[in-house]
Amino acid sequence: MSYEFLQEYWWLLISVLGALLVFMLFVQGGQSLLLQRDISDRDRELMIGSIAHRWELTFTVLVTFGGAFFASFPLFYSTSFGGAYWIWMLILLTFVIQAVSYKYRGAEGNRLGRETYDRFLIANGIIAPVLLGGAVSTFFYGSEFTVQMAKLTNDPEVSGNVISTWGEYHGLELLANWRVVCFGLMVLFLSRIQALMWFINQIDDKDVQKWSRRQVVLNSVVFLVLFAVSMYALFTATGLKTMDTHQFQIIRYRYLLNLIQLPAAMAAFVAGTIMVLAGIARTVLKPGFRRGIWLTGPGTVLIVLALFWIAGYNSTPFYPSCTDIASSLTIYNSSSSRFTLETMSYVSLAIPFVFAYIAWVWYKLSER
Repeated sequence: MSYEFLQEYWWLLISVLGALLVFMLFVQGGQSLLLQRDISDRDRELMIGSIAHRWELTFTVLVTFGGAFFASFPLFYSTSFGGAYWIWMLILLTFVIQAVSYKYRGAEGNRLGRETYDRFLIANGIIAPVLLGGAVSTFFYGSEFTVQMAKLTNDPEVSGNVISTWGEYHGLELLANWRVVCFGLMVLFLSRIQALMWFINQIDDKDVQKWSRRQVVLNSVVFLVLFAVSMYALFTATGLKTMDTHQFQIIRYRYLLNLIQLPAAMAAFVAGTIMVLAGIARTVLKPGFRRGIWLTGPGTVLIVLALFWIAGYNSTPFYPSCTDIASSLTIYNSSSSRFTLETMSYVSLAIPFVFAYIAWVWYKLSER
């Protein structure tokens, strides 16, 4: 196996994990819906019960995604997680309060009250998808960082230990970029639609069914607008093309060209979009149709796969720098050594068994 093959192989694995994570955010989408005032306490408990134990699978995928990035592309991990730490700390904090809320909201002697923990769940349901979606969009729009490549090899006592430097806001400046915010909101409303599809599929209750179908219409309108705006912004955006290890050329419509030049990405994006639209349309137009989640879910995975591919493949930096173009990171200049990638590639053969375990746990939870 060549070094280049290993680097591309690990970006493929990162893409799969990222796609699964976005799909699993339907748990967060379901929590964000608790904010609605037209839900009875009984219906709210039915909805929470249908997603309660699946948050653990979402968190497992998130941790695996971060761990895979750390092992395969450590320079990105140290740059993004170490520099934009306010964003990542907020994401992790919301997942921590989510775990605590599911543990104690129904516990005896709960001093804070169930409503307090429900507010924590709502906070995680809104903040996590927006920030994770925004973080993914930086693969296209970049961040404000500079990498001192010399410090990777020089004596740290002479050159210092800080490899990358950021602005004073350490990632929070992303929230001032309308394209990043729009992308994050798109992910939020997609997760809400997935959650509603899940409720329709899993909960045999007429009131929940009726409420969920009405909410699918409202949330789909917002999502489709955000999706159209986000994709227009992405496919008309200027991107970079790798000319040498740290030399890049500015290309107009870079990601649209990538979509055209990568047939697999084009096929996945088109198929995924059709599946998401079909799942929404059939759920809205057919009152008895309850399997929309099995159209929108795989469709979401295909769309996210395509977005990861056009972000990292075809000689494209997957993490552009907005302050120093030469600091932009690619799957080739930010990866681990060949020995590390090759060793981990053998370990990655166990991933199908992990997916099988997740599927088995999912099946057992559905039996309850």
